[in-house]
Amino acid sequence: MVVVGVTGHRGLTGDQARYVAAQARRLLTPLADAGFAGMTCLAEGADTIVADVVLALGGRLISVIPADGYRDFQPAAHRRDFDRLLRCSAEVRRQDRPTPDLASLMAASRVLVDASDRIIAVWDGLPARGYGGTADVVDYARLRRRPVEIIWPAGAVRRSARPDAED
Repeated sequence: MVVVGVTGHRGLTGDQARYVAAQARRLLTPLADAGFAGMTCLAEGADTIVADVVLALGGRLISVIPADGYRDFQPAAHRRDFDRLLRCSAEVRRQDRPTPDLASLMAASRVLVDASDRIIAVWDGLPARGYGGTADVVDYARLRRRPVEIIWPAGAVRRSARPDAED
């Protein structure tokens, strides 16, 4: 079974989210007949969008939870989707970290990359806004020689994100 890890930006606009969903469907549909898994940290934005595509295509969802209290670290408006996707997960890998912080997010991303055969990155190509951001995860995936497929709409600009969370 092919495992596809997901990393990417949060705070996507509606148009960006629709583009990401369509591109994720394009990339993942060829894997559906043979069976595949999508691995994500269930953050708002790219993680959630691609997780929904994985489930819609009949893939297994594997969730990586970076630390205790990670759910409360999510924006309040995202917690219902977080809970729903956590319930839909075929497997949950909880990291033994006391609190969510940038180091725990990057550690979880390393677990995700190491367990994946390939990576989908919803990334604008710019440097990370904080340690453990999307650019850092892409760099780590490339270091680990994982194929990385970048999804980003041409000309799109990323919204501002919380400075204390991955981008």
